[in-house]
Amino acid sequence: MLLKDKVVIVSGIGPGLGQELSTLAAKEGAAAVVLAARTEAKLDAAEQEIRDLGLDTKVLKVPTDISDVAQCQNLADKTTEAFGRIDVLFNSAYDAGNFEPIAEADLDGWRRSMEVNFFGSMQLTQACVPAMRKAGGGAIVMIATMVEHKPLATQGGYGASKAALRNATKHLALELGADNIRVNSAHMGWMWGPSVEGYFDWQVQETGRSKEEMIAEVTRNIPLGIIPDDADCAKAAVFLASDYAAVVTGAALDVNGGEYMPV
Repeated sequence: MLLKDKVVIVSGIGPGLGQELSTLAAKEGAAAVVLAARTEAKLDAAEQEIRDLGLDTKVLKVPTDISDVAQCQNLADKTTEAFGRIDVLFNSAYDAGNFEPIAEADLDGWRRSMEVNFFGSMQLTQACVPAMRKAGGGAIVMIATMVEHKPLATQGGYGASKAALRNATKHLALELGADNIRVNSAHMGWMWGPSVEGYFDWQVQETGRSKEEMIAEVTRNIPLGIIPDDADCAKAAVFLASDYAAVVTGAALDVNGGEYMPV
């Protein structure tokens, strides 16, 4: 079990990767999974997914908007009050921003994405680090994106906010290494799950093209020939949080079926 007896926080709980991360953490032996999201209904659904596993994993739900520093601190405090420690933090919460060309973009949308994707993740990280230091170490995984490396039209604001997060990840890895706190990022490409399914459904309505045609267009650029499932992408992030990656820090793991391969 990759996360045996660990206390795990997952931000950005909702249908898709956040929920997959929380369920997988429970399957991999976490002693407790702390669920954080703005919407209580999403927290309830994620808790039920864990309960349905029939395990004895403890679950704590903390409604949290990570763009609010006080709510980030509350999440960390509630976790340590309940379980005495924080071992793993998955910074999975995000704001995709507006899909629009940069030249005509409303930069308020960029600021909103930056407040969540960059500053929010930094605030939550800062809130959790003291507990990790007290526990003798920990692992932080930033959920990043292929868009940082391979630009996609109309996603400049989202890509810029995540690129800032990636740069901070490397600095954090340098600064926190002496505390035995590892900081890595997992860069997701296309992920088959509710968000991508919704995107294709929207494109069907907007363009009149078939979903099969659009999926084939995407997968032509993916060597594995599939849109990776979000549950499989969650496994890569869990690996980075696990003791199997005990000497891995400052790394950027590309999780995209081979669509982007850095030289």
